[in-house]
Amino acid sequence: MENLKQLLAADMAAVDQVIRGRLHSEVLLINQVGEHIINSGGKRLRPALVVLSANAFGYPGKQHHDLAAVVEFIHTATLLHDDVVDESELRRGRATASALFGNAASVLVGDFLYSRAFQMMVDVGEMRVMQTLADATNTIAEGEVLQLLNCHDADVDAANYMRVIHCKTAKLFEAAMRIGAILGKASAADEDAVAEYGMRLGTAFQLVDDVLDYSADEQQTGKHLGDDLAEGKPTLPLIYAMQHGSGVQAAVVRNAIEQGDMEKFAEVLQIIRATGALEFTRQQALRETELACKSIASLADSEHKQCLLELAHFAATRQF
Repeated sequence: MENLKQLLAADMAAVDQVIRGRLHSEVLLINQVGEHIINSGGKRLRPALVVLSANAFGYPGKQHHDLAAVVEFIHTATLLHDDVVDESELRRGRATASALFGNAASVLVGDFLYSRAFQMMVDVGEMRVMQTLADATNTIAEGEVLQLLNCHDADVDAANYMRVIHCKTAKLFEAAMRIGAILGKASAADEDAVAEYGMRLGTAFQLVDDVLDYSADEQQTGKHLGDDLAEGKPTLPLIYAMQHGSGVQAAVVRNAIEQGDMEKFAEVLQIIRATGALEFTRQQALRETELACKSIASLADSEHKQCLLELAHFAATRQF
């Protein structure tokens, strides 16, 4: 991550400038909510992917900064809406916008960010970029609805869970890489290669998020352990634990998912650890990042390609 920060320092400073300039509104509440979520300490991985991809193909212009900001706005809008749906009180160690400003403000400012993102796409004037991001935004919305339908459903299987990940999380990673390649005039094969990298990276990133929900240091992640269980989300560690635990263990996990029962969290956590569910999920993330690195093997060597390879390693091994 340090190599990534150093390599992209000037680019990400330019992206931040675009974000702050285009976040501005004459409506004070929009500025307050937007500033709160933008300044909440996120990793900015998705906008960084736009910049890395464009630079890997030698893009000489400045529109990658605008599109990186677009991707961050889309991501931020999903966070605002997610926190309302999940009734979350903490994100990255700070009170969520919905907790501070209310659900109505969070939803409406999320809508503002979506619409501002589409205004900025139009300014870029590249139809394939607009198509990629419009399709991604629609897919993300489908993923959110799929996840909502899965809540408190202990019969969700691994395939259904992975479908949610691909739609809700990985699709924006994929789109970020693809639009950078489009700007860089990459070949169709190279464009597809980096898009696959993004999809695999995003999948690994979410898998590790699901591991950390049962294993992380709360001070590092800025969220409470067991939030997914409290929301009744059947993530891969829970699915694996039900499949590989005893009948009694499976019944405990099933009941916890169906009831969102945090009183059983300690017992569920013990079952997850005893069945090796966290190790299995982490291994699945490593597999995804190996495939991500393999997908860009044919790209010309560069500092930016090396950072993509290092970023894949970070995604699978991170502890926060």
